[in-house]
Amino acid sequence: MITAGNVSIRVEVLDTPTGKAILDALPIQSGAQTWGEEVYFSTPVSVEREQGAREVVEPGEIAYWPDGDAIAIGFGRTPISQGDETRLASPCNIWGRSLDDVKALASVQPGDAITVAKA
Repeated sequence: MITAGNVSIRVEVLDTPTGKAILDALPIQSGAQTWGEEVYFSTPVSVEREQGAREVVEPGEIAYWPDGDAIAIGFGRTPISQGDETRLASPCNIWGRSLDDVKALASVQPGDAITVAKA
């Protein structure tokens, strides 16, 4: 479960090295940052870029950004998107899928408290 400001998103964790590393680090507390229609936040997790990491994601995919040791949740266009795609800053590991509408994250403001914890 990811709680950001007054928004809570249930997450299905994928069976990947990054998914395991995130689970092992729980609970994670951080502060929100935004970049276009993306919320991201720092984590104590540090893992390498996995094979299959990508910049363009589908809203609802939960990503880990190896270049910044951060979780990134894109829900629309970012400043580098082309067309209607959701493009993150650099290739990210997909480690989870949201079970809720990530567009609710549009209400999250920079500095809002974020918690990642087991439901």
